[in-house]
Amino acid sequence: MTPQANLGTLYLVPTPLDFGCDIQSPITDVLPQETLLVASRVAHWITENAKSTRAFLKRVDGLLPLALPVQQVSITELPREVHKKGDHAGQFDAKPLLKAALAGHDMALVSEAGMPAVADPGSSVVRAAHELGLRVVPLVGPVSLLLALAASGLNGQNFAFVGYLPQDGSARTQRLRELETLALKTGQTQLFIETPYRNQALWDALLRGLQSSTRLARASGLTLASMDVSSRSVQAWRNQPVGVSNQPTVFAIGK
Repeated sequence: MTPQANLGTLYLVPTPLDFGCDIQSPITDVLPQETLLVASRVAHWITENAKSTRAFLKRVDGLLPLALPVQQVSITELPREVHKKGDHAGQFDAKPLLKAALAGHDMALVSEAGMPAVADPGSSVVRAAHELGLRVVPLVGPVSLLLALAASGLNGQNFAFVGYLPQDGSARTQRLRELETLALKTGQTQLFIETPYRNQALWDALLRGLQSSTRLARASGLTLASMDVSSRSVQAWRNQPVGVSNQPTVFAIGK
């Protein structure tokens, strides 16, 4: 459906990648002026976490005064089942969340960290906006998957993000071997993530289960002063064993 002039715009607003971290980077280091300007004037937000969105808006307000006090900004959380099961398969109808845009108000979609709807909930909102004839505008900001891929030295022409791996040990090992076979056969880089407190368990499984020659990269604390990005063969990792950060981390395997 062609966007209509009398409707609001849905902005996809990226946020800094330091959510939940002890030390935060200056917001101007990771978000350009135009993104901050849009965030300062939008009064209707859809988010996965209202608390983190208020914290983000307070950071914006420290640079550019908000159109309304934070307490008066409308912030609607996506339902809990969307967080747990995701909304990429199209089973959740997000149209009711976009009433303000249908009334002519601009709205913003935001996640806790990074670009909404990429490795995070929100695609149902974007899909609903298109179906309702709303203009959808993605804004510039950090996308952890692309930052990790670019810094990995792995194939950036053919890659896939596969989300989270199984928590069960045997199922995780089986999935890793499937992904490794695909990566080595096709050259397609495989990217995945884990809940930070499980990073070490996943890392140990990677070193145990992958072939020695497979290339394994990890990118932790992206855009932070503590950022750590390393890429080497599994055998090289085994020869110099080190732990993995409990900061948000993107893992990648490939040739």
